[in-house]
Amino acid sequence: MSNSSIDKASVVNRYLPAQLVAKENADAFAPSNIALCKYWGKRDVELNLPVNSSLSVSLAHLGSHTNISHSDTGLDRVRLNNKDLSLDSNFSRKVIAFVDLFRRGQKIALTIDTRNNIPTAAGLASSASGFAALVLALDEFFSLKLEKSVLSAFARMGSGSASRSIYTGFVRWDMGTQADGMDSVACQLDSKWPDLCIGLIKVSSAQKPVDSRSGMTRTIETSKLYPSWPEQAGSDLITLEQAIAEKNFSQMGACAEKNAMSMHATMISAWPPLVYWLPESLAVMHKVWQLREAGVAVFFTMDAGPNLKLLFEACSHSVLQAEFASMEVVRPFSD
Repeated sequence: MSNSSIDKASVVNRYLPAQLVAKENADAFAPSNIALCKYWGKRDVELNLPVNSSLSVSLAHLGSHTNISHSDTGLDRVRLNNKDLSLDSNFSRKVIAFVDLFRRGQKIALTIDTRNNIPTAAGLASSASGFAALVLALDEFFSLKLEKSVLSAFARMGSGSASRSIYTGFVRWDMGTQADGMDSVACQLDSKWPDLCIGLIKVSSAQKPVDSRSGMTRTIETSKLYPSWPEQAGSDLITLEQAIAEKNFSQMGACAEKNAMSMHATMISAWPPLVYWLPESLAVMHKVWQLREAGVAVFFTMDAGPNLKLLFEACSHSVLQAEFASMEVVRPFSD
């Protein structure tokens, strides 16, 4: 990981008017996303530029709603899931620092109210949907009317995976090569897959002990397996795009599961080891493997957290719901 000589503020400033004109309020929603080809590792810490391109599918109605309005106290106010947070909290500091990229010292005290309908910081990409919703709300609040690619780049500065949550459906995030990162943006794929289902297995809603940013740093600095990761991720991305285009579920599911396990292998080989799994996580993995041996077409993927996401088609829904009674099922492409 390298530190950038380019700061976020200078990049954002290029796309903003000299004087901001604020509306009364603005509201935006962004979906969470589940990476089928993972992003793990940064080539630039300041700008959140990845070492590899990635690919995800959105979680439809699951994500973050963010409302921005004027604060009547003259001070910023940050709310999360209907609770006021201390401005000294980690969440508040991150949100306010990001909003300051747009305010640039202009005295506009705001209330930023975020509501997640997924567990926060538990490996279900709440930061991705949160920063994407914040960027979309800022664009509306200040009437910026920025291109989606620019919004994707800005969201990435808050949380890497947020670049993908600007869009819905299948989304590819290109790593880019430019120093300022403005080519490291996501784009929506044309493919739709109406029968595709994602089953959310919530092993734990607790905040994970090591955040993704810290986990990436530790992995890159200490894992002997990590150097092979970017090449594999690049190969997996090609396989996944082909499988999606051809609606080859077995190929897509197998590649997504292998990609997730390979990413976790780099974490486990870090020192101290990064093990985001809980015993219940491993039990779900074994059950998925047993079901597959029995002829059920189901695969799993995992981000940096204990919760699993099952990949299957609608024809397998009933048998999997019987096996995983508490599973919440999302169909990203159903109307």
